[in-house]
Amino acid sequence: MTKVHQDIEAALSCVKNGHTLMVGGFGLIGAPLTLIDGLTKKDVAGLTVISNNLGEKGKGLGVLLSQKKIKKAIGSYFTSNREIGEFYQRGEIELELLPQGTLAESIRAGGAGIGGYYTKTGVGTDLAKGKEEREINGAAYIFEPAIRANVALIRAWKADTLGNLVYYKTARNFNPAMATAADVVIAEVDEIVEPGELSPEEIVTPHLFVDGIIKAKKILTKEGVKDYG
Repeated sequence: MTKVHQDIEAALSCVKNGHTLMVGGFGLIGAPLTLIDGLTKKDVAGLTVISNNLGEKGKGLGVLLSQKKIKKAIGSYFTSNREIGEFYQRGEIELELLPQGTLAESIRAGGAGIGGYYTKTGVGTDLAKGKEEREINGAAYIFEPAIRANVALIRAWKADTLGNLVYYKTARNFNPAMATAADVVIAEVDEIVEPGELSPEEIVTPHLFVDGIIKAKKILTKEGVKDYG
């Protein structure tokens, strides 16, 4: 049975008010720009967004921020979008900052069914305030809970109609981990092929993690975000 959606409205029908979303990407690289663009046109609000960053001003998740659809962001690098500081100072968004490796591991733990883990990262800093601390083999560690989401919006290179995914170089970044850590996973891809056309050795995300696929209509170029083709 095909998982391919022909229109963005159908692909995003799973996103509801107040949902927690995971959104792939590192900067704009590997970000599902078509799905994000669809969200900017969807009547939805009160979102919690888990992503490395919130795009750039007027680009990617930065548009959702400007529309005031995001109530909270969990990520590692927010300064790529200067508007975030302005929103935070006005009390219009809640921010939770996690070191990049901690963010990645918390998502991985969520996908693996692990409740959380202990890490040295952040010990003795403001990031450790309010978190459980314990000594292991003579060293201090803090507890970080696993992270999961209602919906993950991810970006891959190729998919077959079953939902097996292949990624392209560094655009892989957070996407494979996020595909394991959400109740519903929607993948945006450049190319859709028939089952059997992908080599098993190149498949990174198996189809059982993917609920929907849509063809990319937005692409990142040296000149910025443009319509695909």
